[in-house]
Formats: sequence, C-alpha cells, structure tokens
Amino acid sequence: MTLAAEIDKNGTSPEKLLAPVLSAFWDEPESWTLETYRRHEGYEGLRKALAMPPDDLIAYVKDSGLRGRGGAGFPTGMKWQFIPQGDGKPHYLVVNADESEPGTCKDIPLLFANPHSLIEGIVIACYAIRSSHAFIYLRGEVVPVLRRLHEAVREAYEAGYLGKDILGSGLDLELTVHAGAGAYICGEETALLDSLEGRRGQPRLRPPFPAVAGLYACPTVVNNVESIASVPAILNKGKDWFKSMGSEKSPGFTLYSLSGHVAGPGQYEAPLGVTLRQLLDISGGMRPGHRLKFWTPGGSSTPMFTEEHLDVPLDYEGVGAAGSMLGTKALQCFDETTCVVRAVTRWTEFYAHESCGKCTPCREGTYWLVQLLRDIEAGKGQMSDLDKLNDIADNINGKSFCALGDGAASPIFSSLKYFREEYEQHITGQGCPFDPAKSTVWADDKDDKTAHRGVNA
Repeated sequence: MTLAAEIDKNGTSPEKLLAPVLSAFWDEPESWTLETYRRHEGYEGLRKALAMPPDDLIAYVKDSGLRGRGGAGFPTGMKWQFIPQGDGKPHYLVVNADESEPGTCKDIPLLFANPHSLIEGIVIACYAIRSSHAFIYLRGEVVPVLRRLHEAVREAYEAGYLGKDILGSGLDLELTVHAGAGAYICGEETALLDSLEGRRGQPRLRPPFPAVAGLYACPTVVNNVESIASVPAILNKGKDWFKSMGSEKSPGFTLYSLSGHVAGPGQYEAPLGVTLRQLLDISGGMRPGHRLKFWTPGGSSTPMFTEEHLDVPLDYEGVGAAGSMLGTKALQCFDETTCVVRAVTRWTEFYAHESCGKCTPCREGTYWLVQLLRDIEAGKGQMSDLDKLNDIADNINGKSFCALGDGAASPIFSSLKYFREEYEQHITGQGCPFDPAKSTVWADDKDDKTAHRGVNA
C-alpha cells in the first residue's frame, strides 16, 4: 500500500507526517513504465547530474546527508568518494537487491512498482564514480520483479538512458541484471561479489575493501536499492529539500515495512525519525482486540523492542541509543498471543540454515542455539540452559566472519533481556505456556481466524 489518508491521534495530517517520494505513484496504472515515470519528472535528476563535474556530484550527494538504506546507514556519498580515481582500472557499481532479511519487504515492492527510479539512480552514480558497467543483483525467487526489471532496462536502453553517449554526455554505461539463487548470505556485500563472479557466495576477508578490490578485483561501490533510488529526487529537488526532512544526522525520507499482527500492513514512506506509535496510528494499529507485545525495528537480526519503545525515533541515532539498530526498517509487530521463545527459535533456525559455514563461531554456534531453543520450547530445558544460550550467543557476536553471526545473536540477547521470565515458564511448566490447551490469551471466539498460534500459525 502507499500512504494512508488518515489523521493521526495528535491531529497531524499524513501529508505532513509522511513523505511520498519513491512511493508517490505506486497506485497509478502501469506505474512501472517509462511513460509514467517521465510524467513524474523522471530522469530530470539525471539531466542535472550530467551538467555537474563528477567530483562535484559526489560532494553534492555527500552534503545531502543520504545514508545507506540497506542496514548499516553508511553515508552514500562517502562510499562513492572512496573509489580511487586515475588508477587505470574499470570501476563498477553493484546494486544489492538480494532482499532476504526476515521481515524486510521494501526493495522488492519498489522495484516492482517503480524500477526506473533505480535505473536513473544507477546512471547518476556511475557518472559520479566513472563507471561504465553496473550490475543489479536481484533475489532470484521474485520472477515477476525480474521480468519487470528487464523490461524497464530495455525501455531505458531504447530511450537513450543506457548504452552509448547517454543524453549526449559522452557517458557510456552497460547495465546487467543478475538473478541470485536465494542464499541469505549473498546479501552480505562481499559474498554477493563472489556470487556475481560465479563462485560460492561467502564473505571475503577485509581489507582489501570493495572500494579498492571489489568485483573482478577492481574498485567497486555496493549500494542498496533504496539508497540508489533516492538519489534522483535529491538531484531534482535539491539537497536542502532532502535535508528538510528527517533529523539532523539522519535526513530524508525512507520506506518502513510494517508487518505482523497489524491492521494495515504495508510500505509507509516517511521522514526518518517517525515513531512506531505514529505509524500504527496511521495504519489502524494492532489487529482488533490485541495489543503490542514485541517488535523489531530493522528485521529479525536487530535486537527486539517492546511496547515501552513505541516512541523511539526511527532514525539511526534514536534506535541505536535505545539499544537496537534501524537496519532495513522492517517493523515486525507481534501481539500478546505470540510466544517469544517460539519466535526466536524460528529466527535462529533460519540463521543456522543460512550460515555459509565459513567460520566456526557462526557455523557451530547457530546449530547449538537451535538445539537449546528447541528443547526449551518443548519443555525439556533446564534453567542453566538460559545462561548457556547467552554464553553461546556471546561467542558468536563480534567473533564471526560477517554480520550474520551478530544478527543471529541479537534476538537471543534482547529476548532474554525483556522476556527471561517467559523462557523460565517454558522450563518450569515443562512446555509452552502459549499451548492452546493451557493458554488464556487466545481470542474468546474460537472461530476467530486471527487468533494466531505463534509466528508460524
């Protein structure tokens, strides 16, 4: 969905609270076509970018304060600035569209509804870093998006936005769309580069960093879809316009993926710094008759929050100060019918399955976390297992080859911090207190289809 036309409880109109830019015309017929994109000032930002020297363009994007929208929030312009110039090597731009973080669903809808925003951003970025070849690494399971992206690339070639001498600027650019095979680890930028080169996707040892030796051992920029797709609007409407939204250190608009036990799941485009309470007010709140129990601010690999964090500003600094990470802005909301142990077990099973196996802490640690969690959930655990869970997670966190290990440890740490009592209830009660035979939290109406039995219901 696009932006809700409702008034929040404080009387703020959604026009002021939300910021439809990338999602401004998602609900129009054939929003994905070049014709529709042009009607909404499409490729105007590119014309302005091509009138600037590349170094000035990099400085402009850097001054705008745009930060990476894929997880870590690293300044986009600074990433471009790291590319060495005059080295005699080809430079590459690789767009990470391997969206696979549990709960994250912003890049795929963006590509499906508005692929030309990404293509225009790619051309601008390649002009800035002096690249003549760009790649989009797309998650291979999303075949409809792959087809739509291929068609958008064809349209761009035909219209002269890709290929030789783009808009008479002298810029030549080839764009390749590559479909991955569905490995979560390939969302990590160096594993993605290995996969793109035809090897098994596994993280690389750094240094050297991709900016020095990335794709084919050449200087490479790896950016998230939303990061690149945000650039055209900055060039078209100005960096001051962009900085007028969001917060001082986290300026601009972004897409929040709201999912779970909510009345109005979907994509909500808002300035950075909006709160979950505000988004829930606009979207209709939790499902009727239920209340929020816990939620993730940036997908399952970020430490979970509870109801007490409803007013935390959803920007990089605000979420960090509260003890989590903004990540991909995947707001998964769970109500009181959800067993925390069950949810964390399912997430940990995912990380154990998706571990590439390259490093011991992650490969072995996630396996043992799953064994302990399954025993606890089934009522076979012991109190000492809780400290053991914490200890194993500590041996993974910060000690694995890439951030997958850190992501696997996050739900363990945060769930034990906020819901240790629920873990203890599984042990002392020899089973899940959310078992339908024992639970008192299910909906009164036994025919209510919304009465979920945990996250896998």
